[in-house]
Amino acid sequence: MKDVAGVSLVSEPPLCIFRVGGFQKFTLIDFPGKPACIVFTQGCNFRCRYCYNVELVLPERFGPTIPIEEVFSFLEERRGLLEGVVITGGEPTIQKGLDGFVERVKEMGYAVKLDTNGSLPHILRRLLERGLLDYVAMDVKAPLEKYEEVCGVKVDVSKIAESIEIIKTSGIDHEFRTTVVKGQLNWEDILKIAELLKGSKRYYLQKFIPGKTLDPSFSKRTTYSNEEFSSMVNSIKQHFQECSFR
Repeated sequence: MKDVAGVSLVSEPPLCIFRVGGFQKFTLIDFPGKPACIVFTQGCNFRCRYCYNVELVLPERFGPTIPIEEVFSFLEERRGLLEGVVITGGEPTIQKGLDGFVERVKEMGYAVKLDTNGSLPHILRRLLERGLLDYVAMDVKAPLEKYEEVCGVKVDVSKIAESIEIIKTSGIDHEFRTTVVKGQLNWEDILKIAELLKGSKRYYLQKFIPGKTLDPSFSKRTTYSNEEFSSMVNSIKQHFQECSFR
């Protein structure tokens, strides 16, 4: 039996294919304007301390993977009912079988939204050039000079900047978003990020929600008040077609 990338499922370990760590069968909020399902990939190349998807990030916390054919069987059954598939993580672009997976989803008639941290611009560019994506959401973690502090690993920020430019100039529907933890990012940081993203379609500030986090010390950290977020949005919204906090 072959997987979507043409690799034998018998002879190759799952890591070489496409690791699905979670599957949500319905959402009305994750793909703008489309009823969709969500595929959560397993594994991430960042270690953001506030991340709540611990089981999708740390290998020692990985659960059993969901067979790809199980996902495709569901999509076959839902043709005409669902319109989109959201691929998130973890970080989807580190999956070797991503191209083949997306290609098969598109062949089934679904629109595809990709969530990414933008660390692998060559993957993003290839998918866009092949016409395999309908919407891209990129998490912009911090101003470039603070990336490693927020992400917890060494980061080639030139690749982050490259991904931002690829998305901004692609003509594809897109959004950028930043999760804001008080004490980690301040007003000046948000202004710097907005300058970096200026001219893009949408930019959202996301309120950090305390709870289960990759770094347990972040579990009780806070975010800014609604009034503070409103002030931040008002100071940067002129740079975007749409800007808000959520």
